[in-house]
Amino acid sequence: MHIASPRLETKRAPLPAVIRADGVFEGYASLFGLRDTCGDIVERGAFAASLRRSGAAGVKLLWQHRAEEPIGVWTEIVEDARGLKVRGRLDLSVARAREALSLIGAGALDGLSIGFRTLRAANDPKSGARRLLELDLIEISIVTFPALPQARIGAAAAPSAAEPRDAAAAFAQKLARLRMSSAAQSFETKLRRAALALERRSVRTGAHPRATADASSLPV
Repeated sequence: MHIASPRLETKRAPLPAVIRADGVFEGYASLFGLRDTCGDIVERGAFAASLRRSGAAGVKLLWQHRAEEPIGVWTEIVEDARGLKVRGRLDLSVARAREALSLIGAGALDGLSIGFRTLRAANDPKSGARRLLELDLIEISIVTFPALPQARIGAAAAPSAAEPRDAAAAFAQKLARLRMSSAAQSFETKLRRAALALERRSVRTGAHPRATADASSLPV
C-alpha cells in the first residue's frame, strides 16, 4: 500500500444520455470494482471521507476538466452499491452549458469523469491493477471520452406531469397542435364546399331560392 503524490488525476467513466430541458441530469461518475483503461480499480468507500468533508457543494462541475470553465453545480453526490452516483444542474446562462445541453440531448456527449488526488492505493500483484482505496474528490466533468465505458450520464429525475420532459417533447406537442389545427381547418373547408354544392344543385332544380356563395373565395 502507498500514499500517492498530491498531483491531480482524472478518471473518466461512462448509461444513455437523458437530460431535462432545464439542464438537470444524473448518472454515475465512477463505478466500483471495474478495471478501467488506465489499469485502475476504484474500491467501494473510496470517496466516503472526501464527501463527508466537502459534500456535493465542494465538488466542481466542469467542462472537459477545464478549471476555467465551470458549467453548473452538483446538487447530489453519493456512494451506493454500484458506484459514485451524481445529480447535477447545468447553468444555462453560461454558453458552454447550453452547448453541453444540446450535445447531451443529441447523444453526442454523455461521459462523466472524476478529477481527484489519490490518498491511499494498493497494487494488486496478480492483476497488476492499482486499487484506489481513498480519493480526495476535487471535480467531476462532462467529457467526450470516458476511461470507464460504464460511467455516463444516465436518466434524469422525472419532471412534473405538467412539464415537458425535454425540448423535443415540447416541440412535438406544438407540432401536434398545429397539425390538429390544420386538420380542423381543412375539414371545415370541405364541409363548406359540400354545403355550397348542395345549395347550387337545389337552385338548379328550383328547390332553393338562392346560391350566392363564391367557391373561389374559399381557402384550399
